[in-house]
Amino acid sequence: MRCACTNCGTYMIQSEGLPIRCACPDCGAACNACMGTNSLIARDKLAALKDDPRFQAENFAFKQKEDN
Repeated sequence: MRCACTNCGTYMIQSEGLPIRCACPDCGAACNACMGTNSLIARDKLAALKDDPRFQAENFAFKQKEDN
């Protein structure tokens, strides 16, 4: 991912190594907002989604046919 620095507005680049983040070549600021690294789903919540009717295959196939 690439984004603008929230500190100075310069085009940021993905840094190499850990932690995964973008780094500003001008001011040195770093962040991981665009990486989605703070949006992980816990295993138990992910397992609960498999029973959610919104994600059942037959419902998805039906919606896909409606859109066409």
